[in-house]
Amino acid sequence: MASNKLGALDLMFFAVAAAAPLTILVGLVPTAWQVTSATGLPLAFVILGVILAVFSVGYVAMAKRIRHTGAFYSYIAQGAGKPFGVAAAFIAVPAYGILAIALFGAIGPTAVALLPEPVSDKVPWWVMAVLVLIFVAVMGMLRVDVNGKVLAIALLAEVVLVVVCDVIDLVHPAGGRVGLETLRPASLGGWESTAVAFAICVSSFIGFENPTNLSEESKDSQRTVGRAITRGLAVMTLLYAGSVWALGVAIGPEQLRQAAAEHPTDLPFAVAARYAGGQVLVDIGQWLLLTSLVAAAVSYHNNVTRYLFALGRERVLPAALGRTAPRTFAPRNASLLLSAVTFAVIMTYALAGADPMVQLFYWLGTGGGFGILLLIVGTSLSVPCYFWQHRHTPRTTPGSGRISVWQAYIAPLAAAVMLGWIAWLIVEHFAGLLNVAPDSAMRWAFPAGYGLLAVAGGVWAFILYLHRPAVYAAVGLGTTPAAALAGTAPHPTAYSGTPGGVR
Repeated sequence: MASNKLGALDLMFFAVAAAAPLTILVGLVPTAWQVTSATGLPLAFVILGVILAVFSVGYVAMAKRIRHTGAFYSYIAQGAGKPFGVAAAFIAVPAYGILAIALFGAIGPTAVALLPEPVSDKVPWWVMAVLVLIFVAVMGMLRVDVNGKVLAIALLAEVVLVVVCDVIDLVHPAGGRVGLETLRPASLGGWESTAVAFAICVSSFIGFENPTNLSEESKDSQRTVGRAITRGLAVMTLLYAGSVWALGVAIGPEQLRQAAAEHPTDLPFAVAARYAGGQVLVDIGQWLLLTSLVAAAVSYHNNVTRYLFALGRERVLPAALGRTAPRTFAPRNASLLLSAVTFAVIMTYALAGADPMVQLFYWLGTGGGFGILLLIVGTSLSVPCYFWQHRHTPRTTPGSGRISVWQAYIAPLAAAVMLGWIAWLIVEHFAGLLNVAPDSAMRWAFPAGYGLLAVAGGVWAFILYLHRPAVYAAVGLGTTPAAALAGTAPHPTAYSGTPGGVR
């Protein structure tokens, strides 16, 4: 992999672009207002932002000590144990993978809608999805810093548009008064509404954790990765909560459901356009929505390929996945594999005549987000295990620092409890979240599927332990099996210094 290519700002762009803020505000927020009585999405975003900030305390502490391109996999392997790490890898690759693929279910129809009317009626959604896939595949073969520049341009453009819409909304409040109704606890409604609101909001933050997966390609990762995570999380929280609150102010709490039903695909633009910009603002918004989706696809493509690279390098998956392109150092084989799988899924949905927005984008996106939430909970539980195991290790590298009991134990365990509770709420109300019947097989497809994947990962780890000890020895260390078995591999924390003791 290429090293010393990305600074803190570059890493933050990868994180926020993966979350696709404009897509969340245009797609998921109106959906949430239609399927639940909870008007308090701004409050839900604030609560989730705070909980994830608590999680990031221990997560960043781990990032300073472990430099690995498959962060969840490595952190869990080095904290809870190698079998749990392989189980996490078996969840991470499919979860991130279906998130990357799901985006094309929205990219295709959005791109077709932007074509001139006589042409748009004749072009199927999958044609535009495949054209964008070619672009994403090419980006996946280029240097990581080139990807970062493309994401920066796309992200800054959509953030500017969102802020402009927010200002217009706040200058024109419904009823002539700027209210705080959507920030009050009562606005979350009952338990079911709260569960759906949290499920939608937590999926909106997926991507904030991405800087750790680029740590091997970053400059001074001990500092840049942590800064990118905390700043990216702050930007997401302010952008989501502030924008949804401003939108609610302009519409009025009582009219949110009706407005969302009338404008399910352009609500923020349509509301702002009533007072400024008109159709031009709506058109600009739709174009930037497409660039937001494409930027998210590029970011997730980079994320998935780096997980595959990490597992190939350690031979947990075929070694060919651990090879990079000679000039760009991009994970070439992993990128080609993901592009091929994405193409196959797009064509399968097209031949089946499935609804790309609902059955590809929404269903798979929701399922992928749930998988990442499970990994976050698992990582929260692994952080205290890691620091307990290394509590007596002396600090020898400047910058690795000492950590407090709050960082090592209290914050990670508190985050595990809070996020675990949210995960349980989501499981209980998965049918409502997917808008399927309570007895539908889809209701248990993702929770049961991830359970089976975790078991398969644990079994594979046991097979490696018995029959491929060199590979088992390298699990989660970011090195080759030969080096791990020979004892010449770096210490698990040697990338960024051995950890300091816990005070």
